[in-house]
Amino acid sequence: MRVATYNVEWFANLFDKDDQLIADDSWSGRHGVTRVQQIEALAKVFTALDADIVLIVEAPNTGKRQSTVRALDHFVQAFGLRTSKALMGFPNDTHQEIAVLYDPDRLTVHHDPKGDETGKKGSAEAPRFDGTFRIDLDIDATEDLVRFSKPPLELAVQTAAGSQFRMIGVHLKSKAPHGAKTRDEVIRRSIANRRKQLAQAIWLRQRVEAHQARGEEVILLGDLNDGPGLDEFENLFGRSSVEILLDAGLYDPHPYATEQGQKQVTARFENPETGSTLEALLDYILVTSTIQNRHPEWKIWHPDRCADCQASPELQQALRLASDHFPVTLDVDL
Repeated sequence: MRVATYNVEWFANLFDKDDQLIADDSWSGRHGVTRVQQIEALAKVFTALDADIVLIVEAPNTGKRQSTVRALDHFVQAFGLRTSKALMGFPNDTHQEIAVLYDPDRLTVHHDPKGDETGKKGSAEAPRFDGTFRIDLDIDATEDLVRFSKPPLELAVQTAAGSQFRMIGVHLKSKAPHGAKTRDEVIRRSIANRRKQLAQAIWLRQRVEAHQARGEEVILLGDLNDGPGLDEFENLFGRSSVEILLDAGLYDPHPYATEQGQKQVTARFENPETGSTLEALLDYILVTSTIQNRHPEWKIWHPDRCADCQASPELQQALRLASDHFPVTLDVDL
């Protein structure tokens, strides 16, 4: 079975108000890429992935008129993808939803959120992901109230053979100090954003530990916007969000490889004004020990680092046009 995670930049821009694809030569939102170019590139990437289930980070919007599921239905129908069913959980107001596409002949999938509904009062015991988490992050004896701007997607999944596992799709808080104008403001916002991100990781860790206590297998995947040694603020807090999740008994080989000097990259950001490029490890597929013991194989579909991608110039180009992130896949017997 193949599981994938893919952050698709500006996916929402490829659909009109009725969730129909806009396959024209207008700009997509990606620098120098038209809508039709990005749509065709995404179709090639999804076809090449040939996954049984794909978590889509930054999926099309759900709102008063638009529907993430309807937009994804139109996308898969246009290209005959075998991941023909779309599903999402709690909507958000960022125009960047979290959703999955899956093959209904291989999997049965439903949204299955856990935890108590807390409202604004919150709870310190891993509330439902659309609620409020109470935690004191800076030993000031005052609890912080933390919410997800993009509530994680919790799924109960069963394979055609009858195996069951939990899947949690995530898009953690970005650490980037958006809107900051002075150096002091950059520092303040960066620290505040990292504190919130770490709190979200602790919230996730509590949920994963509860599943493991019940003997349930878990795959946690998506864009964590973090990684060991990614920035200088990690020294201030002692560890990254990824390390907090690894402490819960989850595993992905890529952060360990990075720590050993083997640079792993799942995202490439270009500054159109300076032409400079930043590459980072942000996307992960983390699994519990029972899945790790089944000899899983991970792959980052980087156009210039993955041998299979380098063997296909057409796929290389599609990966570059489709998004500023590259897919990550996990092949495992489930």
